[in-house]
Amino acid sequence: MEEQQHPSEKKTPRDAANWAGRVDKLHVSGVSPEALNLNVEGRRVLSPLQGFGQMWQKTYRMRLPRSVATPETVISTWKERYAEFWPKGNRFYAPLTGIRPGEVGVINATQGPMRLSTGVLVLYSDDTSFTFMTPEGHPFAGWITFSAHEEGEDVTVAQAQLLLRPGDPIYELGFKMFGSRTEDKMWQHTVASLGAALGSPGDVETEIVCVDRRRQWSQFGAVKHNAIFRTTLGAPMRGIRRLAGPRR
Repeated sequence: MEEQQHPSEKKTPRDAANWAGRVDKLHVSGVSPEALNLNVEGRRVLSPLQGFGQMWQKTYRMRLPRSVATPETVISTWKERYAEFWPKGNRFYAPLTGIRPGEVGVINATQGPMRLSTGVLVLYSDDTSFTFMTPEGHPFAGWITFSAHEEGEDVTVAQAQLLLRPGDPIYELGFKMFGSRTEDKMWQHTVASLGAALGSPGDVETEIVCVDRRRQWSQFGAVKHNAIFRTTLGAPMRGIRRLAGPRR
């Protein structure tokens, strides 16, 4: 006889171990001491529903021969060598335990005079996908999902998909002027580098859809957390403090 479960008993989802637990504020630990850890510690994570600007879905995908890589091979390689695939000037410091649910990675990036220190929470991770979630102050509020799946009998599709809203009015303006194109080039480079590392260089297909054209003016105040401003403008003060030496 099949055992009956009492209605009051809660079932644990099969993939519960693949999700990060409840995270009220981010805590960084176990990353390289070289990482500039600003705008991450103590910050909340934000979904695309909580950003300021228009909501966009951006997908970057590459088709690989199945003989070169299965979906599991694509994702295991992506996790293990994630930082290698970013463009020059961008650094990703993964936690020592790797890309696992609930872990926090630190991002340091430089573009011209602008500097950025931010990070991501590993929201989900399994054998064929993993998802990052961004903190307040990041250029956008959203999710970044890396996945691989089979297509037909002999093709593996590797893709990065972003669902995002620029985080504040300044980011929204920058996104319209140049940020969106910069974002595209970064992820196209990342996916192409992954394909090359797997032995199958090729073209990256890009698909961009505006999901919601509204701007959320209730989030205007998020500008106070702007990570580019806080990193770039804070750099001179950090340099002065280093020159002055430790306080006595």
